[in-house]
Amino acid sequence: MQKRTLGKSLAVSAIGLGCMGFSQSFPPFPPREESIATIRKAVELGITFFDTAEVYGPYVNEELVGEALKPFRDQVVIASKFGFDLHGDAPTGGVNSQPIEIRVAVEGSLRRLQTDHIDLYYQHRVDPKVPIEEVAQTIGEYIKQGKILHWGLSEANVDTIRRAHAVTPLTAVQSEYSMFFRQPENGLPDALEVLDIGFVPFSPLGRGILTGRVTKDVQFAPDDFRSKLPRFSQENLAHNLMMTDFVAELAQKKNTTLTRVALAWLLAQKPFIVPIPGTKKVERIQDNMGAVDIHFTPKELADIRTRLEQIGIKGARYPEASEKLVQK
Repeated sequence: MQKRTLGKSLAVSAIGLGCMGFSQSFPPFPPREESIATIRKAVELGITFFDTAEVYGPYVNEELVGEALKPFRDQVVIASKFGFDLHGDAPTGGVNSQPIEIRVAVEGSLRRLQTDHIDLYYQHRVDPKVPIEEVAQTIGEYIKQGKILHWGLSEANVDTIRRAHAVTPLTAVQSEYSMFFRQPENGLPDALEVLDIGFVPFSPLGRGILTGRVTKDVQFAPDDFRSKLPRFSQENLAHNLMMTDFVAELAQKKNTTLTRVALAWLLAQKPFIVPIPGTKKVERIQDNMGAVDIHFTPKELADIRTRLEQIGIKGARYPEASEKLVQK
């Protein structure tokens, strides 16, 4: 598997594996032993970069990933996240990055992941009540102790990134980015390039719409995250599936799958971009990995961008409450 480098030194597989779907947001969830076997098969196939978070479950996803990767601990990079308030009545309803909460999160993640260090630890969402410099300083203490090797931010704006980086250098920034959601192109990749920070797009397949597996007749289960997303409502989906049709055209020209086209397009944007598509199936992990063999000429990339601009997307990315947690 090809490698890419996040920040100055964190080498990872060019395609990672987002593990949230094994226990949250995208049912049905496989039996635990099946999930562990799938994650371990990903390692055997060449994936070395695995993404989880304490809030996924909460907690159970870290436990799953920790058990699955324990036999391969020295061969893989585990990324996890802190920062949601997990002690209130609504576990994912708010954020909390007070230093004392970070300390609880770090020790909990280490225990659940069955490891003495976390390779990459993100602030899951920026806490407006805690100066980012204070967060960076707290994480810096753990880096000095060797409990955290690298750190990052998720869904943060460029100003916050610069301020955090000035205190404790960042290795990666994670944000949603795909052909289906290109808002980060408003300056984020260029800023990260100047600062020498890696970019880790989550939902690089547009939560399934770029794979061809979401159709106009789809009926999402009530506990499927997409059932609550405006972009996947019936009134918006009919238009947004034009994006699927376009990716299908590209896949036909390249004699490959829609998935590989969507991921290859991301890889072509910057050499420090490492997508983390989520899946629960080995065959889809293999499909994802094949994206590294798909290439675009400069003209093809320019033509794709023109079409993306023409298609556009209807509907908000998140419900209003969730959108408030994302920095603009």
